[in-house]
Amino acid sequence: MSRAPRAQGARRSWGTDDSATPVLHVDMDAFFASVELLEHPELRGRPLIVGGQDGRGVVSAASYEARAYGVNSAMPMARAHRLCPQAVVLPVRHGHYGAVSARVMEVLAEVTPLLEQVSIDEAFLDVSGARRRMGTPVQVATWIRSQIRQRVGVPASVGVAATKFVAKLASSHAKPDGLLLVPAHATQDFLDVLPVGAMWGVGERTAAALERWGITDVRTLAATDVRTLERILGQAAAHHLADLSHGIDPRPVTTSRQEKSVGTETTFFDNLTDHEQARLVLLDQCHQCAARLRARALRSRVVVLKARGADFVTVTRSRTLPASTDLARDVWQTVSALFEALPVPPGGYRLLGVRLEGLERGEDGIQLSLDEDPRRGAPERAADAVRRRWGPGSLAPASLLGTSRRPPPGR
Repeated sequence: MSRAPRAQGARRSWGTDDSATPVLHVDMDAFFASVELLEHPELRGRPLIVGGQDGRGVVSAASYEARAYGVNSAMPMARAHRLCPQAVVLPVRHGHYGAVSARVMEVLAEVTPLLEQVSIDEAFLDVSGARRRMGTPVQVATWIRSQIRQRVGVPASVGVAATKFVAKLASSHAKPDGLLLVPAHATQDFLDVLPVGAMWGVGERTAAALERWGITDVRTLAATDVRTLERILGQAAAHHLADLSHGIDPRPVTTSRQEKSVGTETTFFDNLTDHEQARLVLLDQCHQCAARLRARALRSRVVVLKARGADFVTVTRSRTLPASTDLARDVWQTVSALFEALPVPPGGYRLLGVRLEGLERGEDGIQLSLDEDPRRGAPERAADAVRRRWGPGSLAPASLLGTSRRPPPGR
């Protein structure tokens, strides 16, 4: 879920014409926290944080009650405790969240094969082909929200628009547990009321740079000559924001019947400059990806690290493993090495992500070396089983409760 600034003025009706708005963005509300509330209904209405315990590690999710105190994802747990000392803290259960996510995606797959899952808790759909069978885009969005609530038990917000970028902004302004349609003809009006910080990729530093030139909202941004933006931000960022400010996003909803990768990424509202904190975020992502592999009985041969700097320059590095794996310790060992070899971007990191490719079924192509202990994956798989049986609080990865100087996961 995006933590970019929102505009109260955007949370209103923009019209009812959904004839040219085939793109839906479905975003689960405070997903990890919502899943935990299914098993802990007594915690509803109380501030809830999912993340490292004992004041260490990072926040993986926060309920809206906790967010009211300023707590948000990727925040150090120590800071979250200071902001909201009364919050209930539960450990992360990535395998369980992956299983619930799969149930959500099953609902979405009933609508259309044009389904693009972009993270564990969000997806885009192109419902152009579903109109005759299921109705208009708004009717489809209403059905989706109802079915997810009835069959899975968690809330979802849906944005309906002509493009992916605007649909994602719409879902953000529909939260919590809402639906927002931005008709194609109202796209520019919708964008104009937003602060520049709502634009994809605009963090605190970029917003400050634009503000020095008097550019504080998208209306002003859209009216600014691109050559001026180049002087402020550089060529890549200038053209990126110029297009978005006019609602231009040519990306189609893409999908594949065969799962080709498992990944997760975190976009930081404030650029991340702390090296150790960045390592903690990546470590948490390694555990997420590995747990999703195990939940799907998959293994990976290729590890990909993605990093985007404050200058909008995105760098990806990949490494092929000598043998496929579904263990966080193997993924982290590779991600850590790739990360340490990266040059530190000026202004810090805007985004960090881990992706696992070269997927194969768990029973395919697995060959242990002669001197490899066949029990090496037992701790992580045992942890999966314990958390499935005993629920939250039963077990958490020790490596996520300490600093990134601890040994790699699984040791």
